[in-house]
Amino acid sequence: MMDRNKEGLGRLPRNIWVVTVTSFLTDVSSEMVTNLLPLFLFNVLGARTSAIGLIDGMAETLSSLIKVVSGRVSDRIGSRKWLAVAGYALSTAAKPFLYFASSWGWVLGVRSADRIGKGLRTAPRDALVADTVRENQRGLAFGLHRAGDTGGAVVGIGIALAVLLAAGKGTTELNRSTFQSIVLLSLIPAILAVFTLALGAQEVRRRAVSARQGGSPQANLDRRFYLFMGIIIVFTLGNASDSFLILRAQNAGLGVASILGMMITFNLIYALTAGPAGALSDRIGRRGLLLSGWIVYALVYAGFALLRSGWHAWALMALYGIYYGLSEGVARALVADLVPAEQRGSAYGLYHAAIGIGALPASLIAGVLWQGIGGWGGLGPSAPFIFGSTLAALAAILLTRIGLRAGATGGPQ
Repeated sequence: MMDRNKEGLGRLPRNIWVVTVTSFLTDVSSEMVTNLLPLFLFNVLGARTSAIGLIDGMAETLSSLIKVVSGRVSDRIGSRKWLAVAGYALSTAAKPFLYFASSWGWVLGVRSADRIGKGLRTAPRDALVADTVRENQRGLAFGLHRAGDTGGAVVGIGIALAVLLAAGKGTTELNRSTFQSIVLLSLIPAILAVFTLALGAQEVRRRAVSARQGGSPQANLDRRFYLFMGIIIVFTLGNASDSFLILRAQNAGLGVASILGMMITFNLIYALTAGPAGALSDRIGRRGLLLSGWIVYALVYAGFALLRSGWHAWALMALYGIYYGLSEGVARALVADLVPAEQRGSAYGLYHAAIGIGALPASLIAGVLWQGIGGWGGLGPSAPFIFGSTLAALAAILLTRIGLRAGATGGPQ
């Protein structure tokens, strides 16, 4: 077995760095806008939380369903890169239309188009990462990718904060013109991301899977993989859009600038923990780290249910960054551990579809629990977080009950 001490960042292939830079630039662009979008919808357009939940839930569910198709296609043709490039390009093309948004229905349309692009790129991109590295580098590679992605979020939110402060509206409110300026500025890194992947990544050719041999995404996939997907659905049903965390922080007294500072803290901690957590999972296994992340999530959501002040929200979002760092890259590496190499595209498509199955009802439930719908007034801002904490705890218990046999190096455990 290779000495793992020699399998550090310097040994990672070029593709990992190119994909990481691409995701960094994409998140600079998207996080400039995404963290302000719930405030724009709620405060400027007057949308109810049920509408915000519908927008986020539908967009993410649509994205996840597209991932099933794109992952399966990438297995069929034995190619990942250009599907990923097309997805990044589509998302970039959708972004400018937010400039004209005058109703929550308009935002729903733009977000759906953007998420279709994300759906097109994500499964092939994750499969490209898994195809590029050795098994005992898998956690490190996905951890580095998540760190780069999240580092972009830190920069993007910082730029948005600077624009808000320069406009004189950073501490109290967000207006339409400032939001439009940020949308236009976000196009620059988005375009750079498309060219970075198109010109920098190298295709890793694998044997294409024929329709008879692997036409079904279910072909050759381990039973453990399906058990894991079922648990992911349980967890995701309580994992509403992060828009509700932002609105809860505002509800607790934080202004727009403070909310962006809170999100910078969250993403910075996420970025700093994702790489080490991924590398650690290569040595001690994935399940223990993922379980720890879900327990942290349950505690954070319980904290948001009991929230009384803005600084509590800020502290809880810092812990939320630890949850992401412990779970996001590790879960993706675990998917690669559980499936054959030629079926990774389909497996990642199904993984993201499982998340999507839960995303729409999760965000709708959160919005209805908070503010109600129709003649029903809802249970208040604590209710969605009690629900999410309970389901996260249940998912963590279920994760301890399935058998994930350790692989030769960095297996699931």
